Amino acid sequence: MRINATNKHVILSGCSGGGKSSLLAELKRRGFETVQEPGRRVVAVEMRGEGKALPWVDLEAFARRTIKMASFDRERMKDAKGWVFFDRGLVDAATALEHATGVAVSKTLDGQARFHQQVFLTPPWPEIYRYDGERQLDMEEGVAEYHRLLDAFERLGYDAVVVPKVGVEARADFLLESLS
Repeated sequence: MRINATNKHVILSGCSGGGKSSLLAELKRRGFETVQEPGRRVVAVEMRGEGKALPWVDLEAFARRTIKMASFDRERMKDAKGWVFFDRGLVDAATALEHATGVAVSKTLDGQARFHQQVFLTPPWPEIYRYDGERQLDMEEGVAEYHRLLDAFERLGYDAVVVPKVGVEARADFLLESLS
């Protein structure tokens, strides 16, 4: 298979509080390009302003803003030469929109370039889950979100790879070995 820029774009997704941000930081430390979660960036902006596009206030508005930001992120990284790791992104935002409105993920993503075939999901991991002001899902809601994402990736024809519950360095090793 010929590797082009867009299929070197790798999604890290999964359960809220499952260790995606720590894994992304480890990959960045190892010299890879990374893209921070657009949803968290939208929440940060909204919390400084009127706060109308927050997922716990208006999930549809939040999802639409996140889709815009994730699309911009993807465009910004189109010329990257090596692997680029995205903390969530377009598919996650389209899944949130589907949950809020019923608009199919495939319809929202119609015309978008595909990501790398393997998508890495962090499973529910209650032992490391931490509530914070930007993450207001409880563990039960996080697990439901995880299952919606797993279903969406499978419907879109991606190979969902569940990241093992091990230390962050071992998770990064696992991910990179899976890509080689």
